[in-house]
Parts: sequence; C-alpha cells; structure tokens
Amino acid sequence: MDFRHTTKGRGALSAVAVTTGLLLTVAGCGGGGDGKSDKGGAASSAPARSGSGGQKESQAPQSDTVLAEVKGENGLTLTVTSAKRGSGGFVTVDGTVTNNTGTLWVAANWRGDEQELARNGGSVAGASLVDSNGRKKYLVLRDTSGRCLCTQFTGGVKDGETVQWFAQFPAPPEGTAKVDFQVGAMPPASIQISQG
Repeated sequence: MDFRHTTKGRGALSAVAVTTGLLLTVAGCGGGGDGKSDKGGAASSAPARSGSGGQKESQAPQSDTVLAEVKGENGLTLTVTSAKRGSGGFVTVDGTVTNNTGTLWVAANWRGDEQELARNGGSVAGASLVDSNGRKKYLVLRDTSGRCLCTQFTGGVKDGETVQWFAQFPAPPEGTAKVDFQVGAMPPASIQISQG
C-alpha cells in the first residue's frame, strides 16, 4: 500500500469537508448584508415561518412603512407594516402590537374560537383577511399539527411594550390587492397587498 496516495486522499476529503462546512455556515448566516436578520423567508416559495418559536420569533426588524393602524381593546394599538404576496400562493402580513392596557396582555381572544386553535395559546391564530369585493374570508394558514403560521405571544406582552408579529394566509386572487385585516375585537384594518 502506498501511504503517499492514502495521505493525499485523506487531505482531499478533509478539504472537501471543510469547504462544505464553510459553505453551509455562510448560507445559514446569509442576510441582507445590512446587519439585520432575514425576515424568515417571506420571499420564499412556501411558508417558512412557524408559530411554535414563541415571542422571540416576533423580534424581526421593524419597518418604517405603516399600512394601517387601529386602536382598541383598552389601550392596544395594532399596526400593520407589510402585506406581501409570495410566489407560493400565500400572503405574509407583518406588524406590531403595543400594549398600553396597564397590565400584562396575553392575546387570549386573538387565537380564534376553533378548538384546533386553542393549542396555539396567545397568538394571532384567529386573524383573517376579508376580501369584501370577492366576498371571501381567508384564515391563518396552519401546519399539519394545527399550529398556526403566525406569531405566538409566549408569556404575554408587558404593559408599555411593543412587539412584532406576523401571520400567513392563503393569497386572494391576483387581481385582489385591497383587503381588511381582522383579529380579536380590534377594528378592521384596511391594507394593500404588494408583490413579494
């Protein structure tokens, strides 16, 4: 056996393994290059976010654009900052909620009335998009175990705190750009859907 060829083969395998590891690390850490993290796959061809990650998932970079803002529920302010149509047949809606109720807010009535949604805890699972012209209501998408593709407010939202949220819905037909976002007892927020 020629040890020189064995050593070369091991060296080549080591180089391939190191290169592959570095490529995977770079791909996993890739962002916009501006120091802000990726928003969780809103531009991908399928819903990539999962609601099981809790409140940490809702800490995405804040957008300067405000599509709609509504006030209700004893001091809550709901802001919608983005509504983008993805190429996979879904719409991702992002925004913030500010708690000025004077107490911890747990989003209990935002999770919806369906039995399956009760397992989502305090979340945006009960939200909907309403297309008045098309007379259709679109509910938050769910995975196969019934978890919403939306933010869960794990531990609630403290008084005076503003947290980010997202929810993914089936996309209305291409010609539909204006819909109403509705959640809990908050007033409807009229929003414009843009291309992702």
